[in-house]
Amino acid sequence: AKLDKPITVMVIGAGSRGRTYARYAEKFPGSMKVVGVADLNPKRRAALSKKHGIPKENQFADFKEALSRPKFADAVVIATPDNLHYEPCMKALALGYDVLLEKPVAPTEKECRAILKQAHKYNRIVAVCHVLRYAPYFVDLKKVIDSGAIGDVVSVQHMEPIQYAHMAHSYVRGKWRDSEATTPIILAKSCHDLDIIRWLVDKPCKTISADGSLHLFKKENAPAGAPLRCTDGCPHEAECPYCAMDVYIKHKAHLGVFDLKNRKDDAEILEKLKTTDFGRCVYHCDNNQPDHYVAEMVFEGGKTANFTMDAFTPWGGRRTRIMGTMGFIEGDSKKFTLWDFKTKTPKTWSMEVEEVAEYKGAGHGGGDLALVRDFVEAIALQDVTKLSSSLDDSIESHVMGFAAEKSRKSMKKAKVQM
Repeated sequence: AKLDKPITVMVIGAGSRGRTYARYAEKFPGSMKVVGVADLNPKRRAALSKKHGIPKENQFADFKEALSRPKFADAVVIATPDNLHYEPCMKALALGYDVLLEKPVAPTEKECRAILKQAHKYNRIVAVCHVLRYAPYFVDLKKVIDSGAIGDVVSVQHMEPIQYAHMAHSYVRGKWRDSEATTPIILAKSCHDLDIIRWLVDKPCKTISADGSLHLFKKENAPAGAPLRCTDGCPHEAECPYCAMDVYIKHKAHLGVFDLKNRKDDAEILEKLKTTDFGRCVYHCDNNQPDHYVAEMVFEGGKTANFTMDAFTPWGGRRTRIMGTMGFIEGDSKKFTLWDFKTKTPKTWSMEVEEVAEYKGAGHGGGDLALVRDFVEAIALQDVTKLSSSLDDSIESHVMGFAAEKSRKSMKKAKVQM
């Protein structure tokens, strides 16, 4: 929709996700303008301010300062660490801001439900960044299912392959390594997936049973003589795929966390590995997140889904199979193939062919920018139906994640109650 004037936003948390959503204002200045920023890191704060011409009085060191001022923008983007979502979100809603909230909503079920209550109380729009729902691949997959092309959906098989080096980076060495301090991995990594499963099945989830554990990344599995840090001369460097030098220096992967001056400078990266958690041996970290996880779900009407999250894969990108009464779909996040039982002719949808040109190269298969587009439209029209997912839907899939953790820890089936 063409807007009369751009929607104004304040970005709280100018890290990678905050910058990604702010990019929408660069591409579509007539639709969105960034007018405020709050971030503890002065470099990130300055960089975002310079890019968007944010006035000095709207640059804040922390969210408390930003939200102690009267409301000065239409909406707030909250892209702080998981454990810092609850407080700014509750305050922003009370001040009358609409909110674009990075997932997971909050680390505990109690806080998630409190945010939902607050949004209803102040009648505000909260869009949770379930960006996969906005990616052209999943949008079209959903359209095909809704068209009745495979009849009635009976069951779904969905896999999230984390990719071995990504697991080591984020959930062993990285800031999500401790499920108590941040969020259980089923929510930190897979609340997207629970949301997608719930969306495709299109019925409330009734029960969930889950299993999974930390299999590999623990002290007793450290090879003999492995030092505490990869930078201390490990005798196993040549054959260890998780070696920090291999991941960060040789393959130049996951360098965004370092705020480097020059991504090609191996000496600068090595210095970061010597002084941060990312140089630690994966067997000598204080991590507790499971590295493999399985969950089985039963939905209203007896429909079922099973979900697998696994660290030990060479690639990322979700894999999904959908079993219907009249057909079957199999997809890998880039393309999906539909088999019609009657005609027996497979049809394939491919990202290369269908992807929206203006979002090409944008994160999550174009979903990042498409989400902001829908959010901006929802705010301009004050119409929550412009979003693919209401806050109520998002909280439901979070509650599924908390139920999965209850089940995994108690070894019993858990009820999902909204």
